Amino acid sequence: MNQGDGDMSNYDNKKFIFKIALIATLGGLLFGYDTAVISGAEQSLQKYLTQQYGSFIHGMTVSSALIGCIIGGLLSSSFSSYLGRKKSLQVAAILFIISSLLSGYPEFLFFDSGNSSVGLLIMFNLYRILGGIGVGLASAISPMYISEISPSAIRGTLVSWNQFAIIFGMLVVYFVNFGITHGETQQWIDAVGWRYMFMTAAIPSVIFFLLLFFVPETPRYLTLVNKQQEALTVLNKIYSSKQHAQNVLNQILSTKSNTKDVKAPLFSFGKTVVIVGILLSVFQQFIGINVALYYAPRIFENLGAGSNASMIQTVVMGLVNVIFTLIAIIYVDKFGRKPLLIIGSTGMTIGMLGMSILAANGAFGVITLVFMVIYTASFMMSWGPIIWVLLSEIFPNRIRSSAMAIAVAVQWLANFTITSTYPSMMDISGTMTYGFYGLMSLLSCLFVWKFVPETKGKTLEELENVWRKDNTLSEQQYNHTSSTH
Repeated sequence: MNQGDGDMSNYDNKKFIFKIALIATLGGLLFGYDTAVISGAEQSLQKYLTQQYGSFIHGMTVSSALIGCIIGGLLSSSFSSYLGRKKSLQVAAILFIISSLLSGYPEFLFFDSGNSSVGLLIMFNLYRILGGIGVGLASAISPMYISEISPSAIRGTLVSWNQFAIIFGMLVVYFVNFGITHGETQQWIDAVGWRYMFMTAAIPSVIFFLLLFFVPETPRYLTLVNKQQEALTVLNKIYSSKQHAQNVLNQILSTKSNTKDVKAPLFSFGKTVVIVGILLSVFQQFIGINVALYYAPRIFENLGAGSNASMIQTVVMGLVNVIFTLIAIIYVDKFGRKPLLIIGSTGMTIGMLGMSILAANGAFGVITLVFMVIYTASFMMSWGPIIWVLLSEIFPNRIRSSAMAIAVAVQWLANFTITSTYPSMMDISGTMTYGFYGLMSLLSCLFVWKFVPETKGKTLEELENVWRKDNTLSEQQYNHTSSTH
Protein backbone atom coordinates (compact mmCIF):
# COMPACT_ATOMS: atom_id res chain seq x y z
CA MET A 1 0.00 0.00 0.00
CA ASN A 2 1.43 3.39 -0.84
CA GLN A 3 1.18 6.42 1.33
CA GLY A 4 -0.49 8.30 -1.51
CA ASP A 5 -3.76 6.59 -0.86
CA GLY A 6 -5.01 4.97 2.21
CA ASP A 7 -6.83 1.81 2.89
CA MET A 8 -10.45 2.22 1.89
CA SER A 9 -11.93 1.35 5.22
CA ASN A 10 -9.95 3.92 7.20
CA TYR A 11 -10.33 6.86 5.03
CA ASP A 12 -12.74 7.13 2.31
CA ASN A 13 -16.28 8.25 2.36
CA LYS A 14 -17.51 5.39 0.25
CA LYS A 15 -21.13 6.50 0.10
CA PHE A 16 -20.29 9.94 -1.27
CA ILE A 17 -17.80 8.59 -3.83
CA PHE A 18 -20.20 5.93 -5.09
CA LYS A 19 -23.03 8.44 -5.37
CA ILE A 20 -21.06 10.83 -7.56
CA ALA A 21 -19.45 8.04 -9.58
CA LEU A 22 -22.89 6.55 -10.19
CA ILE A 23 -24.22 9.85 -11.54
CA ALA A 24 -21.20 10.26 -13.83
CA THR A 25 -21.73 6.68 -14.97
CA LEU A 26 -25.19 7.57 -16.28
CA GLY A 27 -23.25 9.24 -19.12
CA GLY A 28 -22.07 5.73 -20.05
CA LEU A 29 -25.64 4.40 -19.96
CA LEU A 30 -26.77 7.12 -22.39
CA PHE A 31 -23.79 6.34 -24.60
CA GLY A 32 -24.86 2.66 -24.79
CA TYR A 33 -28.51 3.58 -25.23
CA ASP A 34 -27.88 6.09 -27.96
CA THR A 35 -25.52 3.95 -30.02
CA ALA A 36 -27.67 0.78 -29.80
CA VAL A 37 -31.13 2.34 -30.31
CA ILE A 38 -30.51 2.30 -34.04
CA SER A 39 -30.50 -1.53 -34.15
CA GLY A 40 -34.30 -1.60 -33.57
CA ALA A 41 -35.17 1.33 -35.82
CA GLU A 42 -32.83 0.52 -38.68
CA GLN A 43 -35.24 -1.42 -40.94
CA SER A 44 -38.10 1.10 -40.54
CA LEU A 45 -35.70 3.94 -41.31
CA GLN A 46 -34.65 2.15 -44.45
CA LYS A 47 -38.28 1.98 -45.63
CA TYR A 48 -39.01 5.59 -44.73
CA LEU A 49 -35.82 7.49 -45.47
CA THR A 50 -33.07 5.65 -47.28
CA GLN A 51 -34.64 3.01 -49.50
CA GLN A 52 -34.23 4.84 -52.79
CA TYR A 53 -30.63 5.90 -52.11
CA GLY A 54 -29.01 2.45 -51.89
CA SER A 55 -27.16 0.53 -49.18
CA PHE A 56 -24.16 2.87 -48.90
CA ILE A 57 -26.35 5.85 -47.88
CA HIS A 58 -28.31 3.55 -45.54
CA GLY A 59 -25.06 2.40 -43.95
CA MET A 60 -23.95 6.00 -43.51
CA THR A 61 -27.32 6.89 -41.95
CA VAL A 62 -27.09 3.98 -39.50
CA SER A 63 -23.59 5.00 -38.48
CA SER A 64 -23.97 8.82 -38.73
CA ALA A 65 -24.01 9.10 -34.94
CA LEU A 66 -20.43 7.72 -35.00
CA ILE A 67 -19.31 10.76 -37.03
CA GLY A 68 -20.73 12.90 -34.21
CA CYS A 69 -18.82 10.74 -31.71
CA ILE A 70 -15.51 11.51 -33.45
CA ILE A 71 -16.33 15.28 -33.37
CA GLY A 72 -17.44 15.07 -29.70
CA GLY A 73 -14.26 13.19 -28.78
CA LEU A 74 -12.12 15.90 -30.41
CA LEU A 75 -14.10 18.72 -28.75
CA SER A 76 -14.04 17.08 -25.31
CA SER A 77 -10.64 18.54 -24.51
CA SER A 78 -11.66 22.16 -25.07
CA PHE A 79 -14.96 21.65 -23.25
CA SER A 80 -13.48 19.91 -20.22
CA SER A 81 -10.65 22.49 -19.95
CA TYR A 82 -12.80 25.60 -20.28
CA LEU A 83 -16.16 24.59 -18.85
CA GLY A 84 -14.84 21.99 -16.42
CA ARG A 85 -15.70 18.26 -16.30
CA LYS A 86 -19.13 18.66 -14.68
CA LYS A 87 -20.61 21.37 -16.95
CA SER A 88 -19.29 19.54 -20.03
CA LEU A 89 -21.29 16.46 -19.00
CA GLN A 90 -24.36 18.71 -18.71
CA VAL A 91 -23.76 19.98 -22.24
CA ALA A 92 -23.60 16.32 -23.37
CA ALA A 93 -26.95 15.67 -21.60
CA ILE A 94 -28.61 18.65 -23.39
CA LEU A 95 -27.32 17.35 -26.75
CA PHE A 96 -28.77 13.89 -25.90
CA ILE A 97 -32.19 15.41 -25.11
CA ILE A 98 -32.36 17.49 -28.32
CA SER A 99 -31.09 14.64 -30.48
CA SER A 100 -33.44 11.96 -29.12
CA LEU A 101 -36.57 14.14 -29.52
CA LEU A 102 -35.69 15.42 -32.99
CA SER A 103 -34.43 12.04 -34.33
CA GLY A 104 -37.86 10.69 -33.37
CA TYR A 105 -39.56 13.60 -35.12
CA PRO A 106 -37.15 14.81 -37.82
CA GLU A 107 -40.02 16.61 -39.64
CA PHE A 108 -40.11 19.26 -36.86
CA LEU A 109 -40.72 22.78 -38.23
CA PHE A 110 -39.54 22.17 -41.78
CA PHE A 111 -41.20 19.07 -43.26
CA ASP A 112 -44.56 17.28 -43.54
CA SER A 113 -44.84 13.99 -41.72
CA GLY A 114 -44.94 10.97 -43.97
CA ASN A 115 -43.22 12.65 -46.93
CA SER A 116 -39.67 11.48 -47.27
CA SER A 117 -37.20 13.77 -49.04
CA VAL A 118 -33.45 14.37 -49.32
CA GLY A 119 -33.84 17.39 -47.00
CA LEU A 120 -35.51 15.23 -44.35
CA LEU A 121 -32.78 12.58 -44.65
CA ILE A 122 -30.11 15.27 -44.14
CA MET A 123 -31.93 16.69 -41.08
CA PHE A 124 -32.31 13.23 -39.54
CA ASN A 125 -28.58 12.61 -39.97
CA LEU A 126 -27.75 16.02 -38.47
CA TYR A 127 -29.88 15.26 -35.39
CA ARG A 128 -28.15 11.88 -35.02
CA ILE A 129 -24.72 13.54 -35.38
CA LEU A 130 -25.76 15.99 -32.64
CA GLY A 131 -26.50 13.05 -30.31
CA GLY A 132 -23.20 11.49 -31.42
CA ILE A 133 -21.33 14.65 -30.31
CA GLY A 134 -23.00 14.17 -26.90
CA VAL A 135 -21.84 10.52 -26.85
CA GLY A 136 -18.30 11.55 -27.86
CA LEU A 137 -18.17 14.13 -25.05
CA ALA A 138 -19.59 11.73 -22.45
CA SER A 139 -17.33 8.85 -23.53
CA ALA A 140 -14.22 10.97 -22.94
CA ILE A 141 -15.36 13.02 -19.93
CA SER A 142 -17.32 10.48 -17.80
CA PRO A 143 -14.28 8.17 -17.21
CA MET A 144 -12.06 11.25 -16.77
CA TYR A 145 -14.44 12.67 -14.17
CA ILE A 146 -14.68 9.36 -12.28
CA SER A 147 -10.90 8.77 -12.28
CA GLU A 148 -10.20 12.32 -11.06
CA ILE A 149 -12.61 12.01 -8.15
CA SER A 150 -11.87 8.44 -7.02
CA PRO A 151 -9.20 7.28 -4.53
CA SER A 152 -6.67 5.03 -6.23
CA ALA A 153 -7.70 1.93 -4.22
CA ILE A 154 -11.08 1.82 -5.99
CA ARG A 155 -10.47 3.87 -9.11
CA GLY A 156 -10.32 0.87 -11.46
CA THR A 157 -13.59 -0.51 -10.13
CA LEU A 158 -15.42 2.80 -10.45
CA VAL A 159 -14.22 3.54 -13.98
CA SER A 160 -15.15 -0.03 -14.96
CA TRP A 161 -18.71 0.72 -13.87
CA ASN A 162 -18.78 3.20 -16.74
CA GLN A 163 -18.26 0.35 -19.22
CA PHE A 164 -20.87 -1.71 -17.40
CA ALA A 165 -23.29 1.20 -17.81
CA ILE A 166 -22.58 1.30 -21.57
CA ILE A 167 -23.29 -2.43 -21.92
CA PHE A 168 -26.31 -2.11 -19.63
CA GLY A 169 -27.57 0.87 -21.68
CA MET A 170 -27.41 -1.37 -24.76
CA LEU A 171 -29.28 -4.14 -22.97
CA VAL A 172 -31.97 -1.67 -21.74
CA VAL A 173 -32.54 -0.39 -25.25
CA TYR A 174 -32.95 -3.94 -26.64
CA PHE A 175 -35.73 -4.49 -24.09
CA VAL A 176 -37.29 -1.02 -24.69
CA ASN A 177 -37.32 -1.61 -28.45
CA PHE A 178 -38.83 -5.05 -27.88
CA GLY A 179 -41.49 -3.51 -25.57
CA ILE A 180 -42.39 -0.85 -28.16
CA THR A 181 -42.75 -3.34 -31.02
CA HIS A 182 -44.31 -6.22 -29.08
CA GLY A 183 -47.76 -7.13 -30.41
CA GLU A 184 -47.77 -4.22 -32.91
CA THR A 185 -48.15 -4.49 -36.68
CA GLN A 186 -45.15 -3.89 -38.94
CA GLN A 187 -47.11 -1.01 -40.46
CA TRP A 188 -47.38 0.75 -37.09
CA ILE A 189 -43.68 0.15 -36.32
CA ASP A 190 -42.67 1.63 -39.69
CA ALA A 191 -44.93 4.66 -39.19
CA VAL A 192 -44.70 5.40 -35.47
CA GLY A 193 -42.81 2.72 -33.50
CA TRP A 194 -39.28 3.67 -34.58
CA ARG A 195 -39.97 7.28 -33.49
CA TYR A 196 -40.75 6.14 -29.93
CA MET A 197 -37.45 4.24 -29.85
CA PHE A 198 -35.45 7.41 -30.36
CA MET A 199 -37.65 9.56 -28.13
CA THR A 200 -37.39 7.24 -25.12
CA ALA A 201 -33.69 8.21 -24.82
CA ALA A 202 -34.82 11.69 -23.70
CA ILE A 203 -36.01 10.28 -20.33
CA PRO A 204 -32.62 9.09 -18.97
CA SER A 205 -31.01 12.20 -20.56
CA VAL A 206 -33.21 14.59 -18.54
CA ILE A 207 -32.52 12.59 -15.35
CA PHE A 208 -28.75 12.72 -16.07
CA PHE A 209 -28.87 16.50 -16.63
CA LEU A 210 -30.72 17.17 -13.37
CA LEU A 211 -28.62 14.81 -11.24
CA LEU A 212 -25.41 16.52 -12.38
CA PHE A 213 -26.44 19.60 -10.38
CA PHE A 214 -25.83 17.50 -7.25
CA VAL A 215 -22.22 16.47 -7.93
CA PRO A 216 -19.08 18.56 -7.33
CA GLU A 217 -16.45 19.52 -9.89
CA THR A 218 -13.34 17.29 -9.66
CA PRO A 219 -10.55 18.42 -7.29
CA ARG A 220 -7.97 17.98 -10.08
CA TYR A 221 -9.82 20.38 -12.36
CA LEU A 222 -10.38 22.87 -9.52
CA THR A 223 -6.65 23.02 -8.78
CA LEU A 224 -5.91 23.51 -12.48
CA VAL A 225 -8.07 26.67 -12.44
CA ASN A 226 -6.55 27.79 -9.12
CA LYS A 227 -9.55 27.06 -6.88
CA GLN A 228 -7.50 25.27 -4.21
CA GLN A 229 -9.96 25.93 -1.40
CA GLU A 230 -12.89 24.45 -3.35
CA ALA A 231 -10.71 21.48 -4.27
CA LEU A 232 -9.91 20.91 -0.61
CA THR A 233 -13.63 21.07 0.30
CA VAL A 234 -14.36 18.27 -2.23
CA LEU A 235 -11.37 16.21 -1.04
CA ASN A 236 -12.58 16.54 2.56
CA LYS A 237 -15.86 14.96 1.47
CA ILE A 238 -14.03 12.11 -0.28
CA TYR A 239 -11.56 11.33 2.50
CA SER A 240 -12.81 11.29 6.04
CA SER A 241 -9.37 12.32 7.41
CA LYS A 242 -8.59 16.07 6.98
CA GLN A 243 -4.89 15.33 6.96
CA HIS A 244 -5.29 12.82 4.18
CA ALA A 245 -7.32 15.27 2.09
CA GLN A 246 -4.58 17.87 2.52
CA ASN A 247 -1.88 15.35 1.52
CA VAL A 248 -3.76 14.47 -1.66
CA LEU A 249 -4.18 18.18 -2.47
CA ASN A 250 -0.44 18.78 -1.94
CA GLN A 251 0.29 15.86 -4.23
CA ILE A 252 -2.00 17.26 -6.96
CA LEU A 253 -0.44 20.72 -6.57
CA SER A 254 3.07 19.34 -6.86
CA THR A 255 2.30 18.06 -10.39
CA LYS A 256 0.80 21.35 -11.46
CA SER A 257 3.32 23.64 -13.05
CA ASN A 258 3.83 27.11 -11.72
CA THR A 259 2.34 28.62 -14.83
CA LYS A 260 -1.32 29.48 -14.85
CA ASP A 261 -1.85 27.18 -17.78
CA VAL A 262 -4.62 24.58 -17.41
CA LYS A 263 -3.20 22.58 -20.27
CA ALA A 264 0.36 21.66 -21.14
CA PRO A 265 1.50 20.91 -24.72
CA LEU A 266 0.46 17.41 -25.73
CA PHE A 267 3.95 15.94 -25.90
CA SER A 268 5.27 17.58 -22.71
CA PHE A 269 5.74 14.11 -21.22
CA GLY A 270 7.27 12.61 -24.34
CA LYS A 271 5.49 10.92 -27.21
CA THR A 272 5.37 7.43 -25.67
CA VAL A 273 2.42 8.03 -23.38
CA VAL A 274 0.29 9.54 -26.17
CA ILE A 275 1.18 6.78 -28.65
CA VAL A 276 0.42 4.06 -26.05
CA GLY A 277 -2.99 5.71 -25.42
CA ILE A 278 -3.78 5.89 -29.16
CA LEU A 279 -2.73 2.27 -29.78
CA LEU A 280 -4.84 1.03 -26.86
CA SER A 281 -7.81 2.73 -28.53
CA VAL A 282 -7.02 1.33 -31.98
CA PHE A 283 -6.56 -2.24 -30.71
CA GLN A 284 -9.78 -2.05 -28.69
CA GLN A 285 -11.66 -1.57 -31.98
CA PHE A 286 -9.51 -3.54 -34.45
CA ILE A 287 -10.07 -6.75 -32.52
CA GLY A 288 -13.57 -6.49 -34.02
CA ILE A 289 -15.82 -6.22 -30.96
CA ASN A 290 -18.31 -3.74 -32.35
CA VAL A 291 -18.84 -5.94 -35.36
CA ALA A 292 -19.87 -8.64 -32.93
CA LEU A 293 -22.17 -6.21 -31.05
CA TYR A 294 -23.77 -4.37 -34.00
CA TYR A 295 -24.15 -7.28 -36.38
CA ALA A 296 -24.74 -10.15 -33.92
CA PRO A 297 -28.12 -11.27 -35.34
CA ARG A 298 -26.71 -11.10 -38.88
CA ILE A 299 -23.56 -13.08 -37.90
CA PHE A 300 -25.62 -15.89 -36.39
CA GLU A 301 -27.95 -15.93 -39.40
CA ASN A 302 -24.96 -16.09 -41.79
CA LEU A 303 -23.54 -18.93 -39.76
CA GLY A 304 -26.65 -20.96 -40.17
CA ALA A 305 -29.04 -20.02 -37.31
CA GLY A 306 -32.61 -19.10 -38.33
CA SER A 307 -33.74 -15.52 -37.71
CA ASN A 308 -35.63 -16.40 -34.50
CA ALA A 309 -32.68 -18.41 -33.18
CA SER A 310 -30.34 -15.56 -34.06
CA MET A 311 -32.32 -13.11 -31.88
CA ILE A 312 -32.19 -15.57 -28.98
CA GLN A 313 -28.43 -16.02 -29.51
CA THR A 314 -28.06 -12.23 -29.51
CA VAL A 315 -29.79 -12.07 -26.10
CA VAL A 316 -27.45 -14.83 -24.82
CA MET A 317 -24.52 -12.68 -25.93
CA GLY A 318 -26.06 -9.60 -24.25
CA LEU A 319 -26.24 -11.50 -20.94
CA VAL A 320 -22.68 -12.87 -21.33
CA ASN A 321 -21.52 -9.27 -21.85
CA VAL A 322 -23.12 -8.11 -18.62
CA ILE A 323 -21.82 -11.06 -16.53
CA PHE A 324 -18.21 -10.78 -17.72
CA THR A 325 -18.10 -6.99 -17.38
CA LEU A 326 -19.05 -7.57 -13.73
CA ILE A 327 -16.10 -9.99 -13.41
CA ALA A 328 -13.77 -7.24 -14.66
CA ILE A 329 -15.25 -4.78 -12.15
CA ILE A 330 -14.61 -7.20 -9.29
CA TYR A 331 -11.04 -8.05 -10.24
CA VAL A 332 -9.56 -4.94 -11.88
CA ASP A 333 -8.29 -3.48 -8.60
CA LYS A 334 -7.30 -6.93 -7.19
CA PHE A 335 -5.36 -8.47 -10.09
CA GLY A 336 -4.36 -5.28 -11.85
CA ARG A 337 -4.92 -4.09 -15.40
CA LYS A 338 -2.18 -5.91 -17.30
CA PRO A 339 -2.93 -9.53 -16.31
CA LEU A 340 -6.62 -9.11 -17.17
CA LEU A 341 -5.79 -7.57 -20.58
CA ILE A 342 -3.35 -10.37 -21.44
CA ILE A 343 -5.85 -13.10 -20.38
CA GLY A 344 -8.56 -11.30 -22.40
CA SER A 345 -6.40 -11.01 -25.54
CA THR A 346 -5.57 -14.73 -25.36
CA GLY A 347 -9.27 -15.68 -25.07
CA MET A 348 -10.22 -13.37 -27.96
CA THR A 349 -7.49 -14.84 -30.17
CA ILE A 350 -8.84 -18.36 -29.50
CA GLY A 351 -12.45 -17.24 -30.14
CA MET A 352 -11.74 -15.49 -33.43
CA LEU A 353 -9.34 -18.11 -34.82
CA GLY A 354 -12.03 -20.71 -33.98
CA MET A 355 -14.60 -18.63 -35.93
CA SER A 356 -12.14 -18.33 -38.83
CA ILE A 357 -11.55 -22.12 -38.98
CA LEU A 358 -15.33 -22.76 -38.82
CA ALA A 359 -15.92 -20.33 -41.66
CA ALA A 360 -13.19 -22.06 -43.72
CA ASN A 361 -14.68 -25.53 -43.19
CA GLY A 362 -18.30 -24.44 -43.45
CA ALA A 363 -19.07 -26.20 -40.12
CA PHE A 364 -21.55 -24.26 -37.99
CA GLY A 365 -24.10 -24.83 -35.29
CA VAL A 366 -23.79 -24.52 -31.53
CA ILE A 367 -20.00 -24.50 -31.79
CA THR A 368 -20.19 -21.04 -33.46
CA LEU A 369 -22.02 -19.67 -30.47
CA VAL A 370 -19.39 -21.24 -28.17
CA PHE A 371 -16.46 -19.49 -29.95
CA MET A 372 -18.43 -16.24 -30.16
CA VAL A 373 -19.14 -16.39 -26.42
CA ILE A 374 -15.44 -17.15 -25.64
CA TYR A 375 -14.52 -14.10 -27.72
CA THR A 376 -17.05 -11.61 -26.31
CA ALA A 377 -16.65 -12.86 -22.72
CA SER A 378 -12.86 -12.40 -23.00
CA PHE A 379 -13.37 -8.88 -24.34
CA MET A 380 -15.89 -7.89 -21.68
CA MET A 381 -13.68 -8.95 -18.80
CA SER A 382 -10.64 -7.17 -20.22
CA TRP A 383 -10.43 -4.82 -23.20
CA GLY A 384 -13.99 -3.49 -22.81
CA PRO A 385 -13.81 -1.88 -19.40
CA ILE A 386 -10.07 -1.79 -18.75
CA ILE A 387 -9.12 0.39 -21.72
CA TRP A 388 -11.33 3.12 -20.30
CA VAL A 389 -9.67 2.65 -16.92
CA LEU A 390 -6.19 2.90 -18.45
CA LEU A 391 -7.02 5.88 -20.67
CA SER A 392 -8.36 7.78 -17.68
CA GLU A 393 -5.22 6.90 -15.65
CA ILE A 394 -2.13 6.91 -17.82
CA PHE A 395 -2.24 10.51 -19.05
CA PRO A 396 -0.67 13.09 -16.70
CA ASN A 397 -3.08 15.68 -15.18
CA ARG A 398 -2.00 18.59 -17.37
CA ILE A 399 -2.35 16.78 -20.69
CA ARG A 400 -5.20 14.46 -19.65
CA SER A 401 -7.98 16.33 -21.40
CA SER A 402 -6.15 16.80 -24.73
CA ALA A 403 -4.59 13.28 -24.77
CA MET A 404 -7.92 11.71 -23.79
CA ALA A 405 -9.66 13.69 -26.55
CA ILE A 406 -7.28 12.33 -29.19
CA ALA A 407 -7.45 8.75 -27.88
CA VAL A 408 -11.27 8.80 -27.83
CA ALA A 409 -11.56 10.41 -31.28
CA VAL A 410 -9.15 7.77 -32.69
CA GLN A 411 -11.24 5.09 -31.00
CA TRP A 412 -14.44 6.28 -32.66
CA LEU A 413 -12.65 6.57 -36.00
CA ALA A 414 -11.35 2.99 -35.63
CA ASN A 415 -14.87 1.86 -34.63
CA PHE A 416 -16.32 3.54 -37.73
CA THR A 417 -13.63 1.95 -39.95
CA ILE A 418 -14.14 -1.58 -38.62
CA THR A 419 -17.96 -1.39 -38.53
CA SER A 420 -18.33 0.04 -42.01
CA THR A 421 -15.83 -2.39 -43.66
CA TYR A 422 -17.27 -5.57 -42.13
CA PRO A 423 -20.00 -6.25 -44.75
CA SER A 424 -17.57 -5.83 -47.69
CA MET A 425 -14.83 -7.91 -45.92
CA MET A 426 -17.38 -10.69 -45.39
CA ASP A 427 -18.24 -10.57 -49.10
CA ILE A 428 -14.59 -11.44 -49.80
CA SER A 429 -14.13 -14.13 -47.15
CA GLY A 430 -15.41 -14.95 -43.66
CA THR A 431 -12.21 -16.90 -42.93
CA MET A 432 -10.07 -13.83 -43.72
CA THR A 433 -12.33 -11.44 -41.77
CA TYR A 434 -12.34 -13.44 -38.53
CA GLY A 435 -8.67 -14.34 -39.06
CA PHE A 436 -7.85 -10.60 -39.21
CA TYR A 437 -9.65 -9.94 -35.88
CA GLY A 438 -7.83 -12.96 -34.39
CA LEU A 439 -4.44 -11.61 -35.55
CA MET A 440 -5.27 -8.20 -34.04
CA SER A 441 -6.17 -9.90 -30.74
CA LEU A 442 -2.78 -11.65 -30.74
CA LEU A 443 -0.91 -8.39 -31.49
CA SER A 444 -2.87 -6.60 -28.74
CA CYS A 445 -1.59 -9.20 -26.25
CA LEU A 446 2.06 -8.61 -27.27
CA PHE A 447 1.57 -4.83 -27.16
CA VAL A 448 0.22 -4.82 -23.59
CA TRP A 449 2.92 -7.17 -22.38
CA LYS A 450 5.67 -5.02 -23.86
CA PHE A 451 4.54 -1.38 -23.58
CA VAL A 452 1.73 -0.83 -21.08
CA PRO A 453 2.65 -0.01 -17.45
CA GLU A 454 0.65 -1.46 -14.53
CA THR A 455 -1.40 1.31 -12.90
CA LYS A 456 -3.11 -0.60 -10.09
CA GLY A 457 -3.03 1.13 -6.69
CA LYS A 458 -0.98 4.15 -7.86
CA THR A 459 -2.30 7.68 -7.52
CA LEU A 460 -2.64 9.68 -10.73
CA GLU A 461 0.31 11.78 -9.60
CA GLU A 462 2.57 8.73 -9.06
CA LEU A 463 1.70 7.52 -12.56
CA GLU A 464 2.83 10.84 -13.90
CA ASN A 465 6.32 10.05 -12.68
CA VAL A 466 6.40 6.81 -14.74
CA TRP A 467 6.24 8.83 -17.96
CA ARG A 468 8.46 11.58 -16.59
CA LYS A 469 11.12 8.94 -15.92
CA ASP A 470 10.68 7.55 -19.42
CA ASN A 471 10.95 11.00 -20.87
CA THR A 472 14.08 11.96 -18.92
CA LEU A 473 15.69 8.64 -19.83
CA SER A 474 15.01 9.12 -23.51
CA GLU A 475 16.35 12.71 -23.29
CA GLN A 476 19.48 11.46 -21.51
CA GLN A 477 19.94 8.72 -24.12
CA TYR A 478 19.45 11.24 -26.87
CA ASN A 479 21.93 13.67 -25.36
CA HIS A 480 24.39 10.84 -24.83
CA THR A 481 24.14 9.55 -28.39
CA SER A 482 24.31 13.02 -29.88
CA SER A 483 27.45 13.79 -27.84
CA THR A 484 29.13 10.53 -28.88
CA HIS A 485 28.49 11.10 -32.62
